[in-house]
Amino acid sequence: MAAMENKTVIITGASSGIGQATAKELARLGMNVVLAARREEKLVRIQQEIEGSGYKAAIKTTDVTSRQQMEDLARFAVDTYGGIHVLVNNAGLMPLSFMRKLKVDEWDRMVDVNIKGVLYGIAAVLPHMEQQKEGHIINISSVAGHEVMPSSAVYSGTKFAVRAITEGLRKELPADLNIRSTIISPGAVATELTQHITDEDVKKMFSGQNGLIPLRSEDIAAAIRYAVEQPPSVSVNEIIVRPTTQNF
Repeated sequence: MAAMENKTVIITGASSGIGQATAKELARLGMNVVLAARREEKLVRIQQEIEGSGYKAAIKTTDVTSRQQMEDLARFAVDTYGGIHVLVNNAGLMPLSFMRKLKVDEWDRMVDVNIKGVLYGIAAVLPHMEQQKEGHIINISSVAGHEVMPSSAVYSGTKFAVRAITEGLRKELPADLNIRSTIISPGAVATELTQHITDEDVKKMFSGQNGLIPLRSEDIAAAIRYAVEQPPSVSVNEIIVRPTTQNF
């Protein structure tokens, strides 16, 4: 625990679900937590909960689809806590739909948030990590980044991209920079993601998944913590976490 005390983590999509759980988990490690999302009122509530438990948290309203806002977020973290040691690129959308429904606006939004948001996060923090010769970039992919299922074509495309980007980053970074990269691929998790689905056929498909008991957000937060708290000589490159009842 002591190794992570007073180090700073930026978490996008921190207003709910995995982001919220991760913020609380890493705060308990003694890290300075910077919460980023669009919903300021929810960020304020989470900040108050973390600070009420005796830990440090700051908030910055941020839209990950804006490169300028992501750069502002990185500067805010540096100005507030003096550096950036970990980025958790967690913000994401999952409006699953069958391609023949031609929900092109939803496709565009997924590309903007799930791919560009990750790239903008990397671009914002990498110069700071290179300067301090230390850092850890954690990108949230999905089991849909390993397997394509009916209705997941575009979503899976974005999550395959996250895996490719993260692995490419790992191979490109010189070892002496001490910057690690990790892909976290969750299976079914009880979050707000399914609330974005507008395709009625997909909604029916989800309602028929009898026996599937989803993970809690805290389960994924624990996986992120595991990757973060490894010693500098250990790089956890990818973690897949499924519910025991999920076989896809």
